[in-house]
Amino acid sequence: MENVLRPLIVFGGAIALALVVGWAVDRALQRMDARHPETPMWGLLRSGRWPLQAVVFVGLLNAFSEQTHLARNHQKAVDLWLSLILIGAAAWLVLRMITAIVETAFARYAGVAHDVGRVRRVRTQLTLVRRLATAVVTVLAGASMLLQFPAMEKFGASMLASAGVLGIVVGIAAQSTLSNLFAGLQIAFGDMVRIGDTVVVDGEWGTVEEITVSYLVVRTWDERRITMPVSYFTSKPFENWSRGGSQMTGTVYLHLDHSAPIDALRAKTEEIVRASDAWDGRAWDLSVTDTTPSTIEVRALVTARSADDIWTLRCEVREKLVTWLHREHPYALPRVTTAQAAPEPGRVRPVDGTGGGTAAGTENGLARRDIPSARKAR
Repeated sequence: MENVLRPLIVFGGAIALALVVGWAVDRALQRMDARHPETPMWGLLRSGRWPLQAVVFVGLLNAFSEQTHLARNHQKAVDLWLSLILIGAAAWLVLRMITAIVETAFARYAGVAHDVGRVRRVRTQLTLVRRLATAVVTVLAGASMLLQFPAMEKFGASMLASAGVLGIVVGIAAQSTLSNLFAGLQIAFGDMVRIGDTVVVDGEWGTVEEITVSYLVVRTWDERRITMPVSYFTSKPFENWSRGGSQMTGTVYLHLDHSAPIDALRAKTEEIVRASDAWDGRAWDLSVTDTTPSTIEVRALVTARSADDIWTLRCEVREKLVTWLHREHPYALPRVTTAQAAPEPGRVRPVDGTGGGTAAGTENGLARRDIPSARKAR
């Protein structure tokens, strides 16, 4: 009877104490969250209730497992598995605490900062710090689990003699991984690119969606995801449209006929720009920037608050100008000229296109036009 009651008491007591501790800590955190609504830390720490209960439960079992006399012949195996589970639960709890601290730090900074660029920079840095801390905790937990096996201790002691050679080999093999790791830290703390920045990489326009210690994800305008190593951004040039401010200047080019009414076109451009919600009110302009034998190039310059607004404004100006020209001034649109050029003053226009400007030339031209009818009569 004693052999049955002891395991039940140990297991039941461990479960009950773990539940009580978890409930008490959760209630305390809930009260702290209600007293301090300015910080989300206490509410975020409540997500660690399950790993805390697991740590308490497994810790109690590990401490009183010998008192149960349930597995006398396999006590070492039981202790080993309880130690492994305890290490895993403790790592789980530490990761939840790290996440709560990082999210709290970002929320408090975002609540007082007024510069959107600085907020994105801090978000990028804290995200990489959290990922790096997660990797460190995971590696330490895995190493602690491996050290619980006696064979791994002997293996580790035997490998110390060749640690120098292994370090060189690992360094060469992991050169790309290490370069990406240091590049990720350089991006995070060097403020080169941040989450939410609008970038142009290899001709692709998109928004930085995710930054890790090894790769970076860019979401393009058509909702594709481009995954690139972070070392690319430290070794090759790229466009960052959000650095130094989100406002942008855009251009709209039109190719028109030489007879286009530039003054009326400039007035219409101002009307369209001022009526648009995407315009930030900074500047606009319309100028003739180039000319060719058949057309002229007209450039409309507009400004907006962000890359999305500048794209919308450019499309709006282009569409409305073309529609207005087609409706009010169709002659201003480019066309292929098939009429003969105006003759020089005092010179008769040639009839047959041979360059003759005399009456003889005219007669020759009329004669040539009569030839087909003469052949047809024959």
